[in-house]
Amino acid sequence: KLFFTDYGNAAKVERCDMDGMNRTWIVDSKIEQPTALALDLINKYVYWLDIYLESVEVVDYQGRRRQTITKGRQIRHLRGLAVFENYLYTVNSDSLSILRINRYNGTDIQALARLDNAKEIRVYQKRPQAAARSHACEAEPHGTPGGCSHICLLSSSYKARTCRCRTGFILGSDGRSCK
Repeated sequence: KLFFTDYGNAAKVERCDMDGMNRTWIVDSKIEQPTALALDLINKYVYWLDIYLESVEVVDYQGRRRQTITKGRQIRHLRGLAVFENYLYTVNSDSLSILRINRYNGTDIQALARLDNAKEIRVYQKRPQAAARSHACEAEPHGTPGGCSHICLLSSSYKARTCRCRTGFILGSDGRSCK
């Protein structure tokens, strides 16, 4: 799945399949300006910053079990969001510091380091990632991903895929080749 925020005409947090199909709103009320998003892939939670409402909130992948992690004026200056173990990490653009927020007790907020111009944050861990299972977009023996001549996108599951073409091309009737 692909998760994203939108604060155009109607602010929301959404998800869709990797090919853009099955677009679903998972948060569409009591939300104004969601500017950053982080996923807990193990427990299947979506965290987001709302700088207008000055809050950090969380829901599960279906938009249920919504909770406010922390709220207050300090949220207005936060940029980027990452989750790792028991903490959320973000950048305070006002104090130019990396903050660590306990995701279970939002009152435990610590400044970890100072940076001059950070706007985003990512957490990488040293442990190797688990091997991914085979999927529909794996390269075939002749080298094309999932049998698609240009772009292969996972669809509703790791076993399904959708072929797409680069700009200026159209998908052929076989659903795989681009002309």
